[in-house]
This record gives sequence, structure tokens and C-alpha cells, in this order.
Amino acid sequence: MNTAITLAPTATTVTPRSRYLTCAGREIHFMDWEPETPHGQTVIAWHGLARTGRDMDPLAAHLSAQGWRVICPDTIGRGLSEWSPEPEAEYCLDFYSRIATALVDQLAIKRFHWVGTSMGGAIGMVCAAGPLHGRIERLVLNDIGPKLADAAVQRIRSYAGNPAAFHTMSELEQYFRTVYKPYGYLSDAQWRLLTESSARRLANGRVTPHYDPAMVMQFSHHPTDYDLWPTYDRIDVPVLCLRGAESDLLLADTAEAMRDRGPRALVVTIAGCGHAPALNVPEQFELVQRFLAGH
Repeated sequence: MNTAITLAPTATTVTPRSRYLTCAGREIHFMDWEPETPHGQTVIAWHGLARTGRDMDPLAAHLSAQGWRVICPDTIGRGLSEWSPEPEAEYCLDFYSRIATALVDQLAIKRFHWVGTSMGGAIGMVCAAGPLHGRIERLVLNDIGPKLADAAVQRIRSYAGNPAAFHTMSELEQYFRTVYKPYGYLSDAQWRLLTESSARRLANGRVTPHYDPAMVMQFSHHPTDYDLWPTYDRIDVPVLCLRGAESDLLLADTAEAMRDRGPRALVVTIAGCGHAPALNVPEQFELVQRFLAGH
């Protein structure tokens, strides 16, 4: 997809609140997209491994304009959330699910839907089959499944564990445009937002991605964290799996198996992108919204 897309007018414009709560002993930041006249349904929208909750801004803006409340957390060690003082123990799906449970408990959200990109989808699977079973009503897995392709994991570890640093924000933006090219179409404004919402300045003045590089310890200290077929098979709510047509992380045969096992996911292939669809264009908004609404 190479041309700009004009979004259709939405019902209302929601201004999100930037909020913080202590969850499982760690300060967690999240954006709270709560419309003035909500229709009573909430979506937890969780980002990918080396990203932040601001990646969900386009989807959250769309859904909240239709009356949905959307909560977009920064995972511990990412964005504005606290970095873990115990990275070997806490950068893992089990601890992330504890944070998610504490977050929705403190917000008094009893039942909700979950949209997760990559790692965010894995957290959703763990929660739906475990601590939040019976509370997650529908689950959207954005280019993530119960098994990851080894080559893609190595690719992600190679850049996430050694984040690049640059003298200028413009250089950082160009880096993001290269690394995240598989996301598919993003407008210039969306690339700028992605950059500005996920940058931090180092002591030497350079700018680098806004996450704790130690979060890749998940792969060395919890090597089976993403072996999730037993977890997936326990999920008993409707699941929508969006797979980038060129994804190197969620392979086609894994997505096909997801149709036949456990919750028997509805699998939709998104053309023009790899890992992972950016959830930032009308066609993707419509897919997610219709599924969450039960259509």
C-alpha cells in the first residue's frame, strides 16, 4: 500500500489521558482513551516487543470515537513505564500477565476485549487461558501465534538487544522507517509520531529507542516463553488472527493450524505488509471493530 489514505469522519474526537498505576510493584504508564459517552465496552490494546503503547494511537482513536474505551499500556521496560530492577525474572510473559491483571483490577474493568500485536498478543493468550480467563471476551492476535519462526526471532533479537543510537531525531526516524518497513503503509505524520513517542536521549546526547535493552533477556532466561500451543488450546473465546502476508514471524502453516486447534481462530491475511500490520488504516480498523462487535 503506497498511497495516502483519508480516514472517514468519526463520530467524536477523544483526547486520551496519560496515566500511571503501580502494578505488581512496578509503575506502569498507559494511555486511557475514554469517551465522554462510552457504550460500556473496553479494549486493552497491547504493543509489540520493542515498541510502546503509542503504536495503538490510530486504532484507539478510531475505536474510542465509536464509543469504546481503549487502554494502551507501555510494558514494563518500554516507553514511560518503569524499567525492571530484576530483568532476568520480570521480562517474561508470566510477569507481564501479572501486570495486566493488576492493571485491569485497579481500573475495575471486569470484562473486556484484547488486541495484541506480536508480544502483546502473546500476553493476551497467556491471560485469556490463565489469570484473566472468563474476563477476556474476544481476542485479536496481530501477527502472532503459538509458535514463532526461529529466523525471525533471531532477526528481532539482533536489533532489539543492541539498539542503535543517533545524533539526530531525523536519523532515528530513518532507522525506524528501515527496521519497521514490514509494518506496511504509514504516513509521514505516523512515522514522525512513532519516532517521537519511542525515543530517549542518552547521557552522551544521542537518541535511541525508548526501551530497556535487557528486555531481550526474555529469550535467554525464558527460552520456552513463546511455545504457546498448550496455552492456545485452552483458550475458549473467539479469536481473530491477523497475519501480514509477508510475515517472517507467524508462518502460514502455523496460522493455518490455528484455524483447526483450540479456539479455531478466524485468520485474515493482510496484504502489503509483513511483521506486523500497523493497525493504522481503515481496512484494518474495520476488521478489528467488526470482530470485537461480534460480526
